[in-house]
Amino acid sequence: MLPPAETILLTLRLAGSVPARAGRELHAQRIAAQETARGAATEADAQVAHRRAEKVFFAGFDALLDARTVGPDYLAREKVAEAVVGELLMLEEQGLRVPCFVLLPNHLHAVLQLPSGAGLSLYKTVELLHQRTAAQARRLLRAQLPPEADFWQPGFHELPVLDDAELGRLQAYLLAHPQRLRLPERFHSWPYLPE
Repeated sequence: MLPPAETILLTLRLAGSVPARAGRELHAQRIAAQETARGAATEADAQVAHRRAEKVFFAGFDALLDARTVGPDYLAREKVAEAVVGELLMLEEQGLRVPCFVLLPNHLHAVLQLPSGAGLSLYKTVELLHQRTAAQARRLLRAQLPPEADFWQPGFHELPVLDDAELGRLQAYLLAHPQRLRLPERFHSWPYLPE
């Protein structure tokens, strides 16, 4: 059963990893769907429509990332990948649970759970993860990443996880991601489910 706290599917992506035009079009579709949801007959219908709009946006956004038509693939480099995974798993030592994640060449998906009473802010913790992994990647990519260039795209995408059934579906989706994309065997070793 999900803990009585916040659980999200987090997506971080490398800067420039989505074609600008396609990203703008997808964002415009999301806004239009959200506005349509606000006009629903009941509050419950509005929530269902809003949730559907968020899932459609996530699926479209993830497809753009998976296509890897633009941008860097720094996360395919072993040392960079290890640094990001190490920082992600360090979150557990700070009280945040990471039940599952998958690291792909240009983005990261992770399920994060903030236990109630942990005294942590999910958003501050994610921002810290953003900053720490970017700093480590910069050191590792000195020659390839110009000093003025961003490592991660600013911000992040989150999708709240509503219940255990949805958590199970998300974990299955994440764990199958590398095989679905026909990535080399190394990527199959990153999905993570703690005991």
